Amino acid sequence: MSPPSRDKLVSSFQSTISSTLEALSRGQVIDRLWAKDYRLWKPEPKEITDRLGWLTVQDQMRQQLENLRRCVSTAKDMRITDIVLLGMGGSSLGPEVLRTSFGSQKGSPRFWVLDSTIPEWVRQVTRAITPARTLFLVASKSGGTIEVMSLFAHFWSLVIKTKGNHGGKQFVAITDPGTGLEKMAQDYGFGQTFTNPADIGGRYSVLSLFGLVPAALLRLDVPRLLDRAAGMAERCRARTAIELNPGAYLGATMGSLAKAGRDKVTVIASPSLSTFGLWVEQLLAESTGKEGIGLIPVAQEPVLAPTAYGIDRFFVYLRLKGEKNGALDRQVQALAKAQHPVLRFDLHDRYDLGAEFFRWEFATAIAGHVLGIHPFDQPNVQESKDNTNRVLEIFQSTGRLPEQANSNPKQAAQALSDRLQAGAYVSVLAYTTPSRSFETAVRRFRKVLVSQRHVTTTFGYGPRYLHSTGQLHKGGPNTGIFLELVDRMTPDMAIPGKPFSFGTLAQAQATGDLESLRTHHRYAIRIQLGENQAATVNALAAALAPTRSPRRRATTKKRRRRTSRR
Repeated sequence: MSPPSRDKLVSSFQSTISSTLEALSRGQVIDRLWAKDYRLWKPEPKEITDRLGWLTVQDQMRQQLENLRRCVSTAKDMRITDIVLLGMGGSSLGPEVLRTSFGSQKGSPRFWVLDSTIPEWVRQVTRAITPARTLFLVASKSGGTIEVMSLFAHFWSLVIKTKGNHGGKQFVAITDPGTGLEKMAQDYGFGQTFTNPADIGGRYSVLSLFGLVPAALLRLDVPRLLDRAAGMAERCRARTAIELNPGAYLGATMGSLAKAGRDKVTVIASPSLSTFGLWVEQLLAESTGKEGIGLIPVAQEPVLAPTAYGIDRFFVYLRLKGEKNGALDRQVQALAKAQHPVLRFDLHDRYDLGAEFFRWEFATAIAGHVLGIHPFDQPNVQESKDNTNRVLEIFQSTGRLPEQANSNPKQAAQALSDRLQAGAYVSVLAYTTPSRSFETAVRRFRKVLVSQRHVTTTFGYGPRYLHSTGQLHKGGPNTGIFLELVDRMTPDMAIPGKPFSFGTLAQAQATGDLESLRTHHRYAIRIQLGENQAATVNALAAALAPTRSPRRRATTKKRRRRTSRR
């Protein structure tokens, strides 16, 4: 793995970063971080000293290797054909990176990550599996996440009604000690319960059991993944020149550039690593988006010409050796040549993801220190949960959800146009089921906003983003414009034992978050998606794209006539 590529940054930014590194060195920040000194962030230890277990978890996890092997062996004995992970946020995003980056290993079951309450999304996974030959991972740090518990109720009901099922043996719990999920696993006779160290926050948990149980079932080489993480940890601990510390360098760069106005951390990655940015989103957004400041992570945005971007960007390029990187290499070189700050990290193989997970966790802790915020709490996340519960209570007492004002694409485009300005970001929040046509339309929409309006764009599926970027939306800089795209949730699906359905829960989550955004004086627009969801997004993009003048259209027609004569 290459060093932190200091020479890849444009020289005009070096003085800013060097002064930050010097301050870190003078303050002995690296030694104090490894000593778990909470005063690096806040004068009180609240939710800091008990959230630093990620620093050494890769060493602790070696003690779990035999339990992981037993889990894999049991799945083989049961002739499992599918594995479904039921989790949200930190319990699902790391496993999703591993699933998409490594793909299916020979002879391993198909692996699904289900982190949604959208009825059609749940239905698609339900139809795709053979219930009696599916292993379900029920993953929740708190042990009571409403989405996870609702999904468990659905699949438990499905399994026990299926001929030839193994009952509780088809379920594995991953949680913290003493949670309701740990007790439920015992009551329902789960095949295995993995109890994670309690001193690790959800978004820092990918190298703990929340990431490693899925990794083992994906048939990955878990010791090799841990070795890469441990190697990076040693480099982040070494008492050498601080600019050679990979995590400190990235953290100092993110923090100092954000203070200089470049707070949009844009992750560019080789094709098979594309979901890594989704994991970075949660880590940066939930850790730093508070007190009116924070890093705004950007994942899976179309990479465009340098002139499309404002002066609020910082680019990080994760390049996997052996991939078809030619086009990305040229685009990243063009960004650096145009004086945009760019860092490049080279991964020799996919197992270097273990190192990158640790690098970014360490860097986020450093960036939190530089920005003066507490990177281990999430004070605004609970608000949307409380709002969801209140909306559900209204539904249970009245039989109806609160009415919401919806905009059509033309109205939404006009409202967006009135507020687009330098430094802004538009966040698309989609409560719907993924499809190729819908994601193509969203990509086109984001391209229009970046290339023609020069603003940053982010995109997240609800309710997943509530456990990822939701903290940033409410607690970070008030530069976001939020566009909720909400499915009609038909046909719906019941949740066994609940007085509301999956569709009602998803609608309540969308409504609750909209109210929370507006409470924090964020500008938010809601559009009801029709049957053709891609068409709605395409109409929005068309309304935002500037129309050509009559003179330009006439010139284009003349050119076409000349071409046709040839």
